[in-house]
Amino acid sequence: MGCCGSSLRAETHPEKQTNHHQSRPTEQRPSFSLQVAATPLDSVIGGEVPPFAEFSLSELKAATNGFGAENIVSESGDKAPNLVYKGRLQNRRWIAVKKFTKMAWPDPKQFVEDARGVGKLRHRRLVNLIGYCCEGDERLLVAEYMPNDTLAKHLFHWESQTIEWAMRLRVAYYIAEALEYGSNEGRPLYHDLNAYRVLFDEDGDPRLSCFGLMKNSRDGKSYSTNLAYTPPEYLRNGRVTPESVIFSFGTVLLDLLSGKRIPPSHALDMIRSRNILQFMDSHLEGNFSTEEATALVDLASQCLQYEPRDRPNTKNLVSIIAPLQTKLEVPSYVMLGIQKHEEAPPPPAPSPPQLRLSPMGEACSRMDLTAIHQILVKTHYRDDEGTNELSFQEWTQQMRDMLDARKRGDYAFRDKDFKAAIECYTQFLDVGTMVSPTVHARRSLCHLMCDQPDAALRDAMQAQCVYPDWPTAFYMQAVALAKLNMQADSLDMLNEAAELENKKQKGGKGS
Repeated sequence: MGCCGSSLRAETHPEKQTNHHQSRPTEQRPSFSLQVAATPLDSVIGGEVPPFAEFSLSELKAATNGFGAENIVSESGDKAPNLVYKGRLQNRRWIAVKKFTKMAWPDPKQFVEDARGVGKLRHRRLVNLIGYCCEGDERLLVAEYMPNDTLAKHLFHWESQTIEWAMRLRVAYYIAEALEYGSNEGRPLYHDLNAYRVLFDEDGDPRLSCFGLMKNSRDGKSYSTNLAYTPPEYLRNGRVTPESVIFSFGTVLLDLLSGKRIPPSHALDMIRSRNILQFMDSHLEGNFSTEEATALVDLASQCLQYEPRDRPNTKNLVSIIAPLQTKLEVPSYVMLGIQKHEEAPPPPAPSPPQLRLSPMGEACSRMDLTAIHQILVKTHYRDDEGTNELSFQEWTQQMRDMLDARKRGDYAFRDKDFKAAIECYTQFLDVGTMVSPTVHARRSLCHLMCDQPDAALRDAMQAQCVYPDWPTAFYMQAVALAKLNMQADSLDMLNEAAELENKKQKGGKGS
């Protein structure tokens, strides 16, 4: 199992319809500590959302099998040229990766700033953004995956099974809650809200995709749907306002009521005729409350008013829809008519390595971080030889400053000041002029010493990408995986490291 050659499979959240409805694969979940300020604990899904982070392009390539066509789950077309891929990270977390066209965001600082703004949001009604990648011309967003398809699929493409009325009311309520949360957190704009942006998690609960909280490009269109569903003021001035989002929410209410795509102008004509039964989804077969349906129809009519000032705000949406909720005790997956996939017991752990281990291998197999530290201090940068060939022109003041940062990191590492070492090594790596698997390995151990196994695993993977046959990179991954309670994967990695060392002892290619 390595970062540059794994065959990875996943499920994710499509924005446009794809014809695949699969069961959620089993996985072993590491526990993550949420590090987002000012977020109510009861707003977060089980505390399992990892901190927002920057991903390397190599990590996301490995997770998506090289952005393989077989992993595409959403294509938006010419008006919003971007793709969404399913993927699986080295730590076994399933993700969705939105890949923008080259130079959709020419200014990397603006892209990162926008992504970080969305990444601060954490709520149980959102598909949370967990990271981004900004390397060269590449701009990518990384989000949680949703295994149970989109609202569009359940409403428009499942002829044999419809969504019951109480579940439709729950969808309207949860999405209204998501919009109110975004508005309260200073993110009131949502681009192109529609039934493809509403996704169902493993519990069958509806959640709003975080991708709509960012435009498709710095200056690109905010709406990719048919113009018939676009807010009238957007057609006039090309700007999205909080009132535009309310208009789009009204179109989602129409979808929930009718079970089909009805242009707002046509829907308003039907509403004015007061023929609600004709308007309602025939698949419901009368199994709904006329009083509740009337309240929802009235709210949709308010949301679709031509003048933005005549529409309700997000607080109004929540207050109107909340009293309509029924079957509060029934789980969403039951009402949605899907099976909830419980976690399967972990597979039996493979046998420990039978090969003779080096001192580094022995230390890693014992999870002896102190011994690993002593070995990395003694070996210094011996294994980095040949990874950097610098020209005379590259020996600039910046180079000297960078090497000085590494030296300060080495002193801190030797003295076991691991937080300071992380800071110095990060300064060295961020310049990007030199690559050093040893620095990644040392910083990986520092993260372990600071109880940050997720970051430690990422550094160990990067060390392997720099030096694919380096046993130390595999050993450090083994320790990080064990710290993440992924014992089977940890032993697999330990075996791979031992095999590489065995090749070295026999004169084969190794570190």
